[in-house]
Amino acid sequence: MNLELTDEEVQFRDDLRSIFREVPDDVRARSRAGQTTRDDIITTQRILNRHGVAVPHWPVAWGGKDWTELQHHIFTSELQRSGIPQPLAFNTSMVGPIIAEFGSDELKERFLAKTANLDIWWSQGFSEPEAGSDLASLKTTAVRDGDHYVVNGQKTWTTLGQYGEWMFLLARTDPKADKPQKGISFLLVDLDTPGIEHRPIRLIDGSVEVNEFFFTDVHIPAENLVGEENAGWTYAKFLLGNERNGIAQVGSNQRKYEHLVTVARERTVNGHPVIEDPSFRDRLLRAKLRITALEATQLRVTAASQDGKPSPASSLLKLEGTRLLQELIELEAEALGSDAAIITGTPATGGPDDGDPVAEYLNMRKLSIFGGTNEIQTGVIAKTILGL
Repeated sequence: MNLELTDEEVQFRDDLRSIFREVPDDVRARSRAGQTTRDDIITTQRILNRHGVAVPHWPVAWGGKDWTELQHHIFTSELQRSGIPQPLAFNTSMVGPIIAEFGSDELKERFLAKTANLDIWWSQGFSEPEAGSDLASLKTTAVRDGDHYVVNGQKTWTTLGQYGEWMFLLARTDPKADKPQKGISFLLVDLDTPGIEHRPIRLIDGSVEVNEFFFTDVHIPAENLVGEENAGWTYAKFLLGNERNGIAQVGSNQRKYEHLVTVARERTVNGHPVIEDPSFRDRLLRAKLRITALEATQLRVTAASQDGKPSPASSLLKLEGTRLLQELIELEAEALGSDAAIITGTPATGGPDDGDPVAEYLNMRKLSIFGGTNEIQTGVIAKTILGL
């Protein structure tokens, strides 16, 4: 979709590009090579926050921007296409909006400014060994004991949890509720609290990107409850709607497509550029059409997700966005030919960049699973959109 921007919108886009260029060259280089570090993410987010654009979708009172839907779309697309480290989603797209929407005034004052500036690194405590896509079956419990909740259980697949300082987690506070979704609460926990054990999980590409946490009689102050007790499922759906919009990564798909075109023009087979192969070119053009449709869908989802009401179409966005990104990576491997099998030892941990093709391919298999598996998203689409 080639948006016809007004002069003001072009200036808005150019101002954003100027901000993104303030990210140091070495940080940008590592990001494009899939070697983003913890410090790189913090550096980038604080630059964005200094310019007031780290959390533009938050309420204005807490650092948000009174932008139009198109301006928000321009921001997201330009940020992803810039190739710089993205703001930490756990902070900006997950727990921050939840606290801003449902948290007490005390929690807002205590956490929001630090969350936007990444003075606190948040981790997500949702998935469990037997409760991933079927999150309502989670078994971690939180029992009220005076002015504390006592938490026992396990969380797993905690992305970048090795850096976490605080965790937002879902725990069962009413095991007798008539529906499992009704007995869940949303809690904030300091990961230095006694009784918490952390273990890294090494992935097939050699990286340590995900982790598991064990909670044994962990005491969490009752004031760290977000919103109402047993209403955590409502907050989780609000959060997952935001997460699935981000997982679509329209700008990342656009950047990956542009990189793929460059590779296909430079690589030759039998003396001819790969891009001249009719079959490859057909698949490339089909991918371009799907990116255009993906961008249009994201605009519709953004328009339908106002006033804290997540759109069920976010499941469609997540489903198509992840499939498309995986296909672009597969096309790049095809264009590279035997060179795609060269292992350089550079894990791809920062997303669709120009690092080790093998590591990137393996790492991006996760897109079909996290944020709700693609099979689960298909069921959501059938039920909530098609009415089946």
